Formats: sequence, structure tokens, C-alpha cells
Amino acid sequence: MAAYIRKVRTASGATAVQIAAKDGGRHKILEHLGSAHTEGELAALLQAAREKLQAGQQELDLDLGGGGERGSVIATKRSRWLIEAIETGWRRLGLDAVDDDAFFQLVLGRLVEPTSMSDTSRVVAEIGLTPAHRNTYANALKRCATNDYRDRVAKKCFEHAAATGGLSLVLYDVTTLYFEAEKEDDLRKVGYSKERRVDPQIVVGLLVDRTGFPLEIGCFEGNKAETHTIVPIVRQFQARHDIEGVEMVVAADAGMLSAGNLKDLDEAGLKFIVGSRVTKAPADLANHFHWNGNSFADGQIIDTVTPRHAKSTVNNVNKRTEPVWDAAGHPKSWRAVWQYSKRRAVRDNQTLNAQEARAREVVDGGTAPKSTRFVKTTAGGRTLDTASLDRARSLVGLKGYVTNIPATLMDPGEVIGKYHDLWHVEQSFRMSKTDLRARPMFHHTRDAIEAHLTVVFTALAVARYLQAETGVSIGRIVKTLRPLQEISLTIAGHPHTAADPLTVDAAAILTSLELPTR
Repeated sequence: MAAYIRKVRTASGATAVQIAAKDGGRHKILEHLGSAHTEGELAALLQAAREKLQAGQQELDLDLGGGGERGSVIATKRSRWLIEAIETGWRRLGLDAVDDDAFFQLVLGRLVEPTSMSDTSRVVAEIGLTPAHRNTYANALKRCATNDYRDRVAKKCFEHAAATGGLSLVLYDVTTLYFEAEKEDDLRKVGYSKERRVDPQIVVGLLVDRTGFPLEIGCFEGNKAETHTIVPIVRQFQARHDIEGVEMVVAADAGMLSAGNLKDLDEAGLKFIVGSRVTKAPADLANHFHWNGNSFADGQIIDTVTPRHAKSTVNNVNKRTEPVWDAAGHPKSWRAVWQYSKRRAVRDNQTLNAQEARAREVVDGGTAPKSTRFVKTTAGGRTLDTASLDRARSLVGLKGYVTNIPATLMDPGEVIGKYHDLWHVEQSFRMSKTDLRARPMFHHTRDAIEAHLTVVFTALAVARYLQAETGVSIGRIVKTLRPLQEISLTIAGHPHTAADPLTVDAAAILTSLELPTR
């Protein structure tokens, strides 16, 4: 009588694994090994059954003992592949120099399922690790300050960026993080919010390399102007790594465009590329408008100058040729590069059409918000500001860039290209606020807030490393690898290990990280 492995679907939806034999046309159960609720459990039970058959055990004791389901006991379950992937990024970046398991678990938890510190133990336990105690996590956050974890992590990030993408271009942006708190304090203050929130907040500045890999992070009072944050963060970065005077280009969006910022960056020996506001185009492009009107060819680039201060006049419309900027010859101006895009013009016109329609609605008696563009309010009532609307339409499709890099060192196309790398820092901020859930924040003291940002900064470094190596976002990596379990069982007193079969996507991720897929 030959024995075979039999799988039976149970009423609970599990899959029972049995060793059976046919006797007189009927199935005779020789041994019930247990019931599986996951692919990993099923694989382990099937492997155990095969081993028993190979050993020639056809008449088996049905009473296997043990505390599990009829003799099968699951000892451990863990998301082995996810843990190994994150640990790989952590080690390869050299972050294990921070020899603190609780801190690693806080970073791990933020990558897997961003949540509060007190809930990190649940996340860590669910993927199969033994979580630290809540007090241990709290002490790890304290050690962030006393043992200067931020500095250790930042130095490892600097080394990685210098060895891979280089530091010739760094990108800067800011965001605000709000708090679930009613009262302000010295740091958490109500300030400008793009989301129009009135909660206390802080302003966070992030410096990354051209790939979006984090280099420096810092926080400021919630009511601090964004334009006043870039120079302190860049100087903090230079001082940390002793690189003052090193050739480096800083790119930032138009929000950083202030006379003081550009002067400070220039005096610090830094090259910069910042976005310009379209309202500056009439002055910067006075020559072009005088000689050519508002006619532009798709992709046309005009390399000219822009005044350092609003009261300065640096263009001479009597000369048809645009001035070529250099620091010595134009002490009152910076270099300005403007480009016209037909696609951008279409997009700008759509926006203007919507704003004009809203303005006409307000003029015709509709309810006006606090400010409506192209509505002019006088003692006689509201009218459409046609002059402003016409001026705006004459500038559609234009995008400007201000820099202190002369054309002899960088052509205008490269200036534009380097600025467009800013999407990497924006992507990093989106990651820190969505995939890594940097907000809202529940910490109260500056040290705790800084420690929280250190965890986010570290998690962002690991996430960007894994993304660069695999071409897959951290969210997708977690979603793909987390369900794949490695399970250890004890069956009839014998240990067995099995794992869920790898999906195609999981195998691709592991191969990209040079991790074994078996």
C-alpha cells in the first residue's frame, strides 16, 4: 500500500496536509501533519510530509503531541526578505556605526509602517523581530542628542554621496511640519502654511544631492521665513564636513530668491541656481520685448542679466544684443537665463483662463475670497484688472533662472538642466511626508523633535539607497516583501523551516540588492 501526500480544504478555509494511502478504493489517513493558513505554512507542512515519505514511514502515529494544531507548532514567523533588504541598506551605508538596536528598530519601523514611537513595537513584532521596550525606544531618542547620532548618520551619508553621485550639485527645499498641540512655544509656532493650517508648526530644511539622497536636515521656528533657512543649512553642512571653499552649486526654487540669500551664498564662495519669478521677466527681457515684442520660438533661450536689487536698472533697451554677464563687469546684477516653452504656455493659459473666469464671477457679484487675482477693487466697486491680465498673458510660457555661474563655465542649457534636478529634493520631501510619515508630530521638546527628524533623515537615506539600487520605491518594496514569510515549525518534535515562494517582483528586488533568492 503506497502512501502519498494529500491536501484537503478545511471548513475554516485552511489547507490540511495529510499522509494517506488507498485501501479498497477508500482514502486511509496515516498521519495528519497540520493545517496551513499561509503559503509559508503550507510549504513547511508539505516539506515535512515529503521527508516522512522519503524515510519510508507509511504507518505513522496519529497522536503527534505538541501544543499546535494536531501536533504542528509554529515557532516563529518573520518577513525575512523585507528585514534583509532594509538591513542591507543600513549596513552598506555604514549606518551600523550607530550601534543601537532600538534606534535601528525606530528607523525600520518608520520604513515599514510609519507610526508613533509607542506603536513601533507592534510593527517590529509583526514582521518577526523582538521589539525593544517602549522605555528603550524613548532612551534611544535621548541618545540621539547625547551621542550625536545626527552627526554620525550625516557623515555616512556624505561619504556615500561623495563616492557615488558627487557633491558638485546640491539641492535645497523646505517644508512645514505641524503638531497636534494647542499652544505655541519657542520652536513650535503658527506660521505660513500652504495648507492654511493654524496649528503650531516648524519649518524643516532638507539638503540632498542631485539624486535626492539626503545630506543635511535642520529645523527652524514655525514663523521663520523660508528664505532665511537656506544659508544656515548650507553653512551647517559645510561646517560639519569641513568643506568651506569647495566648488559646489546650490539649486533652490523661486521661494529662496531674495537679495540677501544670493549675496550670502555668493560671499560664501558657493555657486547657485535659483528659480526666478515670472514677474521679473519684463525687466530682465526688456531688450527682447523692445525689439521683438512678446514673440518667442518654442524652446528659445535668452541669456541675459537681472538686477540684484529691485531699484537697480541693468538693461539698456537701446542695445539690441543681450548683455553677457560676468561678476566683474556686472557688479549690480546676476546672470539670468530665460526659456520659452510652448507646452508651458498652453498650461499657463489654462490657468489664466480659470483665474479670469473666477475674477469675472466675482466682478459680476459672486462672493470673493480674501484676494482674487485680476479683480480691482475701488470706491466704485469691483472691476476686471485687464491691464494685469494682459501683462500676465504676455509672459505665458516663460521660466527664468538666476545664477552666479558665468557662461564661460556653464552654458544656459546646463543651468536649466541642473535646476530641473530639483524634482529629486521634492520627491524626497514627498517621501518624508508620505512614505515615511514625518508628520504630524507629537513630540514636545526641541531635543525630541530633533531626534524624530534624525530618525526620519536616517530612514530617508536607507529608502533612497534601496530605491536607487532596485529602481522601486520604498512603499512598493515594503508592499512586495512584507507578506513573504519565513516560518519555523516543530512537527512531531522535529524542526522544519519553509518560506513563501518569491514573486517575480520580489525576486527582482532581491537580485538588484545582490541578495540570495533561496
